[in-house]
Amino acid sequence: MLVSGKHYRTIWLNEKDDKIVSIIDQTKLPHSFETVNLKTVEDFRWAIKDMIVRGAGLIGATAGYSMYIAALEASDENFDDDVKKSGEILAATRPTAKNLSWAVARQISKICDNNLSVAEKRKVAKTEAEAIADEDAEFCRKIGENGLEIIKEIAKKKNGATVNILTHCNAGWLAFTDYGSALSPIYAAQNAGIDIHVWVDETRPRNQGASLTAWELGQQGVKHHLIADNSGGHLMQHGLVDMAIVGADRVSLGGDAANKIGTYLKALAAKDNNVPFYVAFPSSTFDFEIEDGVKEIEIEERTGDEVRIMSGKDKNGNICDVQICPDDTPAKNWGFDVSPARLITNLITERGVFEASKEAILRVYPEAKK
Repeated sequence: MLVSGKHYRTIWLNEKDDKIVSIIDQTKLPHSFETVNLKTVEDFRWAIKDMIVRGAGLIGATAGYSMYIAALEASDENFDDDVKKSGEILAATRPTAKNLSWAVARQISKICDNNLSVAEKRKVAKTEAEAIADEDAEFCRKIGENGLEIIKEIAKKKNGATVNILTHCNAGWLAFTDYGSALSPIYAAQNAGIDIHVWVDETRPRNQGASLTAWELGQQGVKHHLIADNSGGHLMQHGLVDMAIVGADRVSLGGDAANKIGTYLKALAAKDNNVPFYVAFPSSTFDFEIEDGVKEIEIEERTGDEVRIMSGKDKNGNICDVQICPDDTPAKNWGFDVSPARLITNLITERGVFEASKEAILRVYPEAKK
């Protein structure tokens, strides 16, 4: 997508050295656009753990590239064991996002326990890393096409009046290699000439809506307003939301979807106000080993400082951190919650739009049958 009119992906092989991977530093947005070079497995672990890269799809693509670097770092004598050990370290970095362990496992299956030479294995690791990133972008493009049909129907019913869409957290191109999941249909609608407007939840505590979604919508020229997280229900009550669309970090076989904390409350409000609630994600986000997402999806708990301390720009243009609570106030910080399938109107993936139910998922993904 575009940054100041120039096309970027969120992750790419460095133009001068293909043993270096470049990423956009999302902790610097929206006030500064900076890129970072990752050269070691430890660099990748840091980038994922400290949310330099964010979003299920991008975490997966980053994991794919990290395994390529792991292959470069591995010794010739103990190549497979070294790669697998790096994979274990990386997979444990953030437990909720399925794409992370999925990409690590995919790379290991390609480059370990075969008869290829070490040189050939390293070449395969690079090829597979690029394939994971390219596939992520293509799947997100198709999600946009499939979701566009939903927005077209709403626009038709409104006789061309503005379609108001509410989203939560960031599931735009910054969360993937390109295009995004929840925002991909919005960008497709913009390209189709549909009049759209987005309500952007600030998404406490890391404020990914305020810092990332608002930034990229602005870069693409999409009409939007930033709102406090708790405004969504009020807007729905007063007919100011035509549809809600969010991303996901893990989706169970039963259709339950884990996403940024606060998504469940939006799903409840949408259900109460008859507002269609969609979850958009690529197939790599499915966890077919889990059926009851509420009970079985591991929810990452992050440092309480993310709740107690906020970062922003002061009146002099300086970026600074400020504490918003008393010095001795403890905080708890769950990163995700799970929206049960019963609250979800439909799922949107690269394969189409379908019900959030085990039966519908198995029809679309017959390979998930045990």
